[in-house]
Amino acid sequence: MDRRRLAAIARRLAKAYGTPPPPRHLPPIEELVLTVLSQHTSDTNRDRAYADLRKRFPTWDEVADAPLPALARAIRSGGLGPTKAVRLRAMLRGIRESGVALDERALTTMADADLWDTLVALPGVGPKTAACVLLFSLDRPYFPVDTHVHRLARRLGLVPVRADAVATQAAFQESVPPESMYSLHMNLIRHGRAVCVAIRPRCSECVLADLCPRIGVRDSR
Repeated sequence: MDRRRLAAIARRLAKAYGTPPPPRHLPPIEELVLTVLSQHTSDTNRDRAYADLRKRFPTWDEVADAPLPALARAIRSGGLGPTKAVRLRAMLRGIRESGVALDERALTTMADADLWDTLVALPGVGPKTAACVLLFSLDRPYFPVDTHVHRLARRLGLVPVRADAVATQAAFQESVPPESMYSLHMNLIRHGRAVCVAIRPRCSECVLADLCPRIGVRDSR
């Protein structure tokens, strides 16, 4: 990844969108559960599903021990209830079986590399989810790549067009300074939602237009 171009992109986005609000700093398990619930749904539905889950099962041990049908019903407002129920229960059981108590201090004292290895070893937890927990909950320098970041990285030529999300995340992880990871991640998402959308991107409004090879190829035809 071209670090000079990446730095120029980061500066443009910071000027356009400003400093993002600080992360929520939720306990790691809470961030982990929210990240799973956020898959393939809106933030509103995610938050509704989370509230319903905590109302039905007030402790994480209760979630880990819940029957799958009851757990799926509790989170159905977030969509994909049966699938997410399997992931949530297996994930929490995996943490508990590793000897970690399911409370607010869970995972907080582990070193970065150990925590990363622990998270990605859990059922249903990939690099993006693990990075979200490390960055948002604990301010650890890990760079999540969601669908918006992945799309922008390929369009901007930061990674090859065929690079998958895992390879893209590895490239950002290696190239972004630790102190810039949170702000760049958040500003890429905001730009991906507002301007560089999946279908019919608003290229004429884009502050990165002159840095985008996609626009240059199109305009040269």
